[in-house]
Amino acid sequence: MGFPNGRRRIAVAVAALLATVAVAATVYRVLAPAEVVTPARAEYPAAASPAVGVVGRLPVAPLIVDGRLRVYAAHRQVYADRPVDGRHRTTPYWSYRRWPAVLDGVVASGTTVVTRWSDGRLVALDARTGRVAWRADGPAPFRERTVRRTGAATVWDPRGLLVAAAPDGRHVVVAAGAQWVRAVDLADGRELWRSHVTATVPPGDGADAVTRCRDALGTTGSGQVMIVDSCAGPAVVEFRDAVTGAVGLRWRPPGAGDELVATPVGCGTGRTGCAGLRTAGPGDDPGRGWLLGTGAPVAAPALDRPDAELVGGTAVAVVDGVPVGRSARTGAELWRRTGLPPVRLLAVQPDRVHLLTETNDLVTLDPATGAQRSFFALNVGSDGIGWAPGAAYAADGFVAVERLREPVDPTGDDRRYFLTSEPLILAAT
Repeated sequence: MGFPNGRRRIAVAVAALLATVAVAATVYRVLAPAEVVTPARAEYPAAASPAVGVVGRLPVAPLIVDGRLRVYAAHRQVYADRPVDGRHRTTPYWSYRRWPAVLDGVVASGTTVVTRWSDGRLVALDARTGRVAWRADGPAPFRERTVRRTGAATVWDPRGLLVAAAPDGRHVVVAAGAQWVRAVDLADGRELWRSHVTATVPPGDGADAVTRCRDALGTTGSGQVMIVDSCAGPAVVEFRDAVTGAVGLRWRPPGAGDELVATPVGCGTGRTGCAGLRTAGPGDDPGRGWLLGTGAPVAAPALDRPDAELVGGTAVAVVDGVPVGRSARTGAELWRRTGLPPVRLLAVQPDRVHLLTETNDLVTLDPATGAQRSFFALNVGSDGIGWAPGAAYAADGFVAVERLREPVDPTGDDRRYFLTSEPLILAAT
């Protein structure tokens, strides 16, 4: 016996409805906005004291946090591993993933890791546990940029994401986008201030033609946010109090033209805590170096060279292949390190200057005296030294360098561009 026609039609309709509901539920589970938090299940690791030399190689760029963890960026994920001096990347200590947003930038201060996403969302994680400390809305990034598979740009040079240390001990996260800048307290994500950014779209152009007349440069060691403002006339550098957002100084270099290119120097990772500034006009206009403090910038000719770095009170540059340290304030030569093979300035950190020789030896000097701290070949396994340096990073006594295949092809895909599948070499200095 079969169903009567009426009942059969009802059964078919019910079955179709159930199938539609099941498909919709599956689609929702797959495509709905979501986050996945995988917290740490082990104890927070102790600080490492590795021997001087090459530590190992990694497939992605590490951001060293609290001297204990390595934090990495993926397309839709941020995660950490340990120990910080591990020879290879290990199983994640903790992980945080969002969907469908894309990870745009990562900064760290103490044991807090702050992430910014393509939808503007700010999510702070406790580095000790991997758990979410707070969430806050922020401005969406100005433009999507291409990031190669190492993720170096995301963790070493986050765009529009800064941290400022205020004189009262507070730390402030500053997020800049196409339309506005927002500052929140690092401790809890509470908004401290916001400032709108004028943006225009020329007629007939698309979103990629959006231009900003105010651009966040970095933060200073005295707790200010530096912004280049060209909204109402010739460009000026604006110094805002990181906690209140109040503008304390609007400054232009003497004799500057209408356009201004400003580059922070003497900064921590992500252009934070900068002690100097280099300004120039467009094109081949020679640069001028400046020291930053609580008042107006002070001229520092030792920083005029485009390749000069500021470490403490020392301006370091390589002149005709020889590293030279000068007083940033007076310009007097403090030291000159002869007897080395020709070198290039690779990276600096508060108590170290890292140089790379033509044969990829890593030389580390004391910035105050020029004394040599270490000298060894950046070679691991059977990879050899036939590579060109890419992006580099230095923190907590470590140096990490991307190794690129020679001859370097900036337009090549990642397989052609990088030396190996583990192109990052990590060393302790």
